[in-house]
This record gives sequence, structure tokens and C-alpha cells, in this order.
Amino acid sequence: MQVSDFDFQLPPDRIADRPVEPRDHARLLVHDRRMRTNEHCHVFDLPRFLCPGDLLVLNDTRVQPWRLRGRRATGGAVECLLLRREGPRAEAFVKPSKKLRAGDRLPMEDGAIEVRLLQALGGGRWAVELEARGGDVAAALERVGRAPLPPYIERTGDEDVERDRERYQTVYARVPGAVAAPTAGLHFTPALLARLEADGVQLAYVTLHVGEGTFAPLRTEVVEEHRMHAEAFDLPPATAAAVAATRRRGGRVVAVGTTSCRVLESCAQDDRTVRATQGETDLFLHPGRPVRVVDALLTNFHLPRSTLLMLVAALVGREQTLAVYQEAVARHYRFFSFGDAMLVL
Repeated sequence: MQVSDFDFQLPPDRIADRPVEPRDHARLLVHDRRMRTNEHCHVFDLPRFLCPGDLLVLNDTRVQPWRLRGRRATGGAVECLLLRREGPRAEAFVKPSKKLRAGDRLPMEDGAIEVRLLQALGGGRWAVELEARGGDVAAALERVGRAPLPPYIERTGDEDVERDRERYQTVYARVPGAVAAPTAGLHFTPALLARLEADGVQLAYVTLHVGEGTFAPLRTEVVEEHRMHAEAFDLPPATAAAVAATRRRGGRVVAVGTTSCRVLESCAQDDRTVRATQGETDLFLHPGRPVRVVDALLTNFHLPRSTLLMLVAALVGREQTLAVYQEAVARHYRFFSFGDAMLVL
């Protein structure tokens, strides 16, 4: 398959830069794969489509507030996104990277943190060392760091910093480690989760720390030649047991987001259950790669030519996925991280 086979026209005004409030009032396109029908409603209508005995699998990764803004010595603006950190040392995307040199010191967030560039790693990545006013780097990042919003979401001032940090986090986020949010989960409220449980839908959790690979475009024209960036995950024994119990009672395994889907499929067994596992996954799901565990998927609307769109097509089929997306564009659904949702049944 060619990457261009997964292209579609997306008007810029369909890209959401602010979330809907309340969270569960985002629109929801429900696509029935068997009947090839679409229904249009809202996320708060999810209980209509999930049944007692179904299992909802959510990714409980917690997004780190590791996006920093500052100034170069020349006065020009600079931005730093930490990708991983161990003590004061870290790897980071720094932009703009042109004219930066090893040894440069970049004061960030009004001097609360200083980033010292150690070594250029290529592609805008740097090995850096962090110093915090007061000495505690972790505390300083938690205090002044910004939500690592995707690059297409522009924020010109500081008025949205606290709001973005709260809103770019699922209400069940628990395990720190992600540099981007598992965005399908952003639509859930505590009340909606409680309502689903009261209706007999079971909840289970996996962890996949969304890494910098989520920002990486495909650099090949042949889909099957693409290699995903590995991301750390954990599928605990309790979730493996919940999947097995769901199979026994005839319920459906419903993945919330492409990240939960990839964890489940990375641990799939021949009987459509999963094995409790910790590790890293570079699983790339696309048409032609069978989906063995996941029966239904809740996901946002994705970029043209993206691996996330290809994952949806692994469930729905390429032509049908593009037809659904064409309808979503025509009906003014909102796309990407703060956009609306699609439920594939």
C-alpha cells in the first residue's frame, strides 16, 4: 500500500484548537462495520452503544508538563519539549535549533528553569542539563511546565496554561510518563464512567506512555516499510483476567484510543485473550495486519496519511474509513487532539 492511499482533504477550520466543555459533550460518530451505517450523537450517549458484560479498556498514562518556553541570549523565543529525563539530564526537542550551540544556556519560564545544551542529537533533538531555581528540577517542572500540546495548537499568551494542563489530561491519568495525551480518553468524565459501570460495563486499564514517535511523520511511501517508534507499556494481570472473563461471558473488548488498542494487540494470544506483559511495543496496525483482541474502538479523528488513520483502517477497511471521514468532514466534525470522537462497532 502507498501512504498516499490514506490521504483525504481536510479543511483547516475542521482542526480543533480548544476542547468542548463539558468533556463528554463532544460529538460522536458511531460506525457499524457490519451494517456500514453511521449514527451521529455525542460522547455522553456512549451507554446506548455499550452493553452489560462489555469491557472498556483505558490508558492510564499521565502526561508530563514538560513543555517550556524561554529566550535565547539574542532575545529570540525558544521552546523546549523534554522527551525523557533522569535527574538533571534529559533529551529534548528544542526549536528553533538553528544557530544553537553546545554550551548555550537557555533561561525558561522567566528563569525558573535553565536548560544547558550538551550535545546535538539531530532532527532538533538535544541532550540537555536542567537547573532549577531552588535546586529541585522535578518540583520546578511540575510548577511551571506547560502541557505538551501538539505543534498545530497555537497559544500566544499564558492565559491558557493552567487550563491546558488540566484539559490535556484524562480524568483517570495515574502513571507519569507520556509526552502526549491518549486523546480519546479526554472525552470521559467521572460521571460518565460511573454511569457505564452502573450499566454493567467493566473498566480495565493498561499503560502506554505516548512518546515522541507520535509527532513523527511517515518517511516512506510504502506503508509496510514504516517502522514505529517503540513505546513503553504495561498490561497488568488484572486486565488480562478481565479480558479472559469478557471472552467467557460473550462481551466485547472496547479499546479507548489507539494506544489501548496497540497494547492489547501487542499482548494478543490465539484465543483472543491477552497475556499480562510489561515492555516496549513498536506494533504498527494497518490493513492486512489482523486485529485479534479488540472488538470495538473509541478514537478521535486523525491526520491524513497518519499511522493512526491506518490503525482505524485495520478495523474498518481503507475505503470505508475514507468514506466515513468524508462524511465527518462534510458534517463539520472537529479533528485531532481536542476534537470529536468516533466509535467503531
